[in-house]
Amino acid sequence: MKHNAILLDSKGLHQVQNILYEVCGIYLTDSKQTMIHNRITLLLKDPVCYNIHTLDDLLRCIKTDSQVKQAFINSFTTNKTDLFREAYHFDDMLNRSLIPLLRNNDTIKIFCSASSSGEEVYSIAATCLYAKTLYKSHANIKIIGTDIDTNMLEIAKKGEYTLDKRLNKIPDWVELEKYFSIVKILPNGIMHLRAKDSLKSMITFQQLNLFNKNYPFSSKEFDMVFCRNVLIYFKPKDQEKILAKLHNVLKVGGTLYLGHSEDILGMGDKFDRLGNKIFIRNSEYSI
Repeated sequence: MKHNAILLDSKGLHQVQNILYEVCGIYLTDSKQTMIHNRITLLLKDPVCYNIHTLDDLLRCIKTDSQVKQAFINSFTTNKTDLFREAYHFDDMLNRSLIPLLRNNDTIKIFCSASSSGEEVYSIAATCLYAKTLYKSHANIKIIGTDIDTNMLEIAKKGEYTLDKRLNKIPDWVELEKYFSIVKILPNGIMHLRAKDSLKSMITFQQLNLFNKNYPFSSKEFDMVFCRNVLIYFKPKDQEKILAKLHNVLKVGGTLYLGHSEDILGMGDKFDRLGNKIFIRNSEYSI
């Protein structure tokens, strides 16, 4: 099949940057222009772009064709994630945030707001299952994992991963066989895993653009919100808008987990800091 090619000059690159920001809020600086050119080249190999031959064609189709728009968004998402990445957050769940909820046998709701290919969501689910056993709880736990990238959501629903324990440190309490079927172990020790139904039954995946004006959740719906390593792709003013929406769907006393290079910016009075990018909603009032 013949692949299309579009040569992007400086003006064209800025047009791509602008429409990317317009449709999903991802903000790429001029230092990313080589990456932008490479992503557009890959995008044009997608079958949905078969009849696109010029930049004007592409920009028009992003605005008028939902399939092209989604393929365009998918081509610019960054999907670096691992099982139990930034493990101190799962330790905090085990040792603090889950304890009172499990002891009350409450229904617990957790929102993972940039779930990518799903490793983070399954790590949350495994932590919850282990904690239920540890604290002898019958609590019902519901986890919602969202992402803007539809390709990643399909991978997440399957729950199939490779794990190299030499590169990806797993917490000592995790007995992988309890939560994942070990499909294959290669001679180099790399494992092929599939999430068990005990994890999958707790999880619902759905598409959500964090840049959206409104989220499809109720005020104070969630006991915990994970928003890790995604705010960095937004402008500071948009980060604050996203944080305000996450604040509003989090219960008072609920926990917000952010990525290691992220912060709550101008919302310090709405949260108490626990360290390690762990924040507790302290304000009754929505923003």
